[in-house]
Amino acid sequence: MAFLSNSDDLFDSIVMADNRFHVEGYQEGFEVGTRRGFVEGRNHGRLHGAKLSAEVSFYYGFAVAWKCLLQIQSDVKARKRLKAVESLIGAIQKFPYEDPKYENLQEDMERVRAKFRQVCSLLNVSTDFREYLSGSTAMSF
Repeated sequence: MAFLSNSDDLFDSIVMADNRFHVEGYQEGFEVGTRRGFVEGRNHGRLHGAKLSAEVSFYYGFAVAWKCLLQIQSDVKARKRLKAVESLIGAIQKFPYEDPKYENLQEDMERVRAKFRQVCSLLNVSTDFREYLSGSTAMSF
């Protein structure tokens, strides 16, 4: 009987080896995938955060420059435009820069973009900020 139990144990270990290797391989693959996923997620977040930051920074610089230009003028249209530009600056200054888990990020960004389009419409300038960025890449010193 002892002979049968030893052979059964040997047979079970051989048969169960496939299952054991499958489980071990799954666990190892899951751990490797989790680590890679975190790295990819972090890099993806950095990339999109940088793009969003560039966009908001452009809007802010655009608004400050136009504010300086519009403060010199004193007509009614200039005051209306200045008020819209100051509203854009206010929306950008309220933007939560330090909170990476801010739940209303997309909604607030859409409001800033809409305000930017409104200001551009009042000023009769192009609303595509990528057009301004592409012009700066062709510049060389």
